Amino acid sequence: MLKEILSNEVCAKCKICCTFDRYDVWETPLLTRVNVERIFSINPDIKFIKKDNSYSFKINELNDDELFYCPMLDHNKGCILGDEKPFDCRIWPYRIMNLNGKRVIAISPICKEVYNHPLGMLVDFLKNELLDKITTYANTFPEAVKPYDNLYPILYVED
Repeated sequence: MLKEILSNEVCAKCKICCTFDRYDVWETPLLTRVNVERIFSINPDIKFIKKDNSYSFKINELNDDELFYCPMLDHNKGCILGDEKPFDCRIWPYRIMNLNGKRVIAISPICKEVYNHPLGMLVDFLKNELLDKITTYANTFPEAVKPYDNLYPILYVED
């Protein structure tokens, strides 16, 4: 979905969006039933937690320096789900968040590659390619809207 601004090769080398420490474990993707079924078909040992109409990976408490790697991450190739990634992963580093009762779309501060593009291009891409998809997804899965983190630059505020 983001091939115009992030290449598969660059993402496969970086993998930062698939790695979580105890402070950003809240960023793990929301999973739909279809995602869970696909993941389970690849690895039936993965555990999930149900959240409203969706799921998340079951993650044990992380220690200070411990990391959680997405179980779908192949450290050589990147995500083994390919185009069947969870929605959160397909739009990352864009994030839909709640700021004082309003939905905002922000961009992660840790994706260095996305910052190689002018801000105007990132906003235009959001409005022209992603906005309707993100809004529809957030309406269907309101639990996908994360609390706003002030480190994330806001690109769009819903009316």
